[in-house]
Parts: sequence; C-alpha cells; structure tokens
Amino acid sequence: MTDVTAAVPLEFPQATPRASLDCPAFNLPAATAPALLRHLRDQHAFDFLMDITAIDWTAAKSPRFTVVWHLYSSTAHGYVRVAADCPDDAAPAVPSVCSLWPGANWHERETWDMFGIRFTGHPDLRRILMWEGYPYHPLRKEFPLAGIETELPDADIAAETGAKVKPAPMAGGPFAATPGEPMSEAEPRARDESWDEQREKPE
Repeated sequence: MTDVTAAVPLEFPQATPRASLDCPAFNLPAATAPALLRHLRDQHAFDFLMDITAIDWTAAKSPRFTVVWHLYSSTAHGYVRVAADCPDDAAPAVPSVCSLWPGANWHERETWDMFGIRFTGHPDLRRILMWEGYPYHPLRKEFPLAGIETELPDADIAAETGAKVKPAPMAGGPFAATPGEPMSEAEPRARDESWDEQREKPE
C-alpha cells in the first residue's frame, strides 16, 4: 500500500487534506466521493468499508451536513477517512456506494434515518431504526436529547389505547461541566432531567 497522504492529492486534485489525529483524511466534493472511494479500494488496498456516518454542524452553518466514510486495509492494517459536504442544506444528499461495498446498504440507511441525508442510487433507502413515516431525524442538532412525543405508527392501536410514543426521561444525562469552568478542567457530571408520576417533566 502506498502513502495515501502524498498520493491522493496527486491522483485526485479535488481532494484536500482534512485535519486528523489518527489516520490520513481527505475532504472532497460529494460528487467525486464514489470515484475516490473506488480508487482507494482498488489501487490502495482499502478493501473494507468500516463505517459511514455524518456530522450535523447545526442550521447556522452552511454547508450544514458532512458525510464521512471510514475505510480499512485488511492487508496493510491502516485506515483512511473521506469526508464530503452535502451541497444542499435543505435536502442533503450524496451518491450511494452500495455498488462498491454491499455492506454500505445498512450504513446508508442508518445515516438517512438518523440525519435525513439521502444516498442517491441506493437500491432500497428505507429507515432502519425508526418506522417509516416517523417525522424526525434523531441525530440532527435540533432534535432534543429526551426525544419528542409522537403518535404511534399503528393508527388502530393509537386510537384504541389513546397512547403515544413518549419522550424518554434523561436519567443520568446530559453530561455537563460545572458552570463557569472550562470543560478541559472540569469533571463532567450527569444532570438529572428525569421525570415520573411524582415529578413533573422539566421545561
């Protein structure tokens, strides 16, 4: 396996180094990502797709969403990271890489489910954790840690029971440092925001 840190910028001028403390990493336009990922697989022995995930930088930043691919070489025992910003903040999307790694199917479905990022060309882009028709994407920044009260997916059961999917109490979280102290010097402690029949839900 060649040194991808030096080779990739020469082979793909659109790719730029990405700050990383653990392995070589690159940024590039979303449309170019499948070509670089194929090149890393075929020419640099990164044969195993470890993970696909995303970053939501918040609605205040544009581009808002970044998709990240992690590859591993089973022969050279090294990793590489590739990241691409979604060009559209309102309808984020990047090309699917299911044709390169069949295992990308579930990774892409999870990223779609949790972040609302579509993978164009995916053979069956359905939710994998939440039910079809669920109106939210739980890993987006605006989604509250405790969740959102939501109607049950089965209308007949909801009508019969009058029940909803309730948000989860945050017992033992979120974690926060002591006010006024920098996180680097403070011990984060769990802030109890749970509630039950005797204790009202905090606002």
